Amino acid sequence: MGSETISLTSPAFQHEGTIPARYTCDGENINPPLSIGELPEGTKTLALICDDPDAPRGIYDHWVVWNIAPTQEIKENHMPGISGMNSSGKTGYTGPCPPDGEHRYFFYLFALDTDIDLPEVSGKGDLASAMIGHILGEGILMGKYSRP
Repeated sequence: MGSETISLTSPAFQHEGTIPARYTCDGENINPPLSIGELPEGTKTLALICDDPDAPRGIYDHWVVWNIAPTQEIKENHMPGISGMNSSGKTGYTGPCPPDGEHRYFFYLFALDTDIDLPEVSGKGDLASAMIGHILGEGILMGKYSRP
């Protein structure tokens, strides 16, 4: 059984567009608003991962969150579920802050058929393992950012 594609957009920036500084280390460092399309039937919870594959030491995780109630919107500056550890060793959202050049930031949304039972100290790898066999649908939004 393959997973369905879910529309994931933001009123703050276009797919493959520039993420406004407000959502980065150069601004308020708050999460951008996200709009979610129709969810697959049977969706119990959502999970969200935001990472930067262009980071100098490998993929940098900016936001890892799970057990989000099914919704069509994640509001700006809002913690919608249980937040896991990001690459800065903290829970919650850490905005883009590339050390050099323009980086890409991928927001991955997963519709799941179950709750995820993980402690908040869990990271992206733990979440990815816990989601195996439970993904009903996926959406991707990518934004770019370079520091002024």
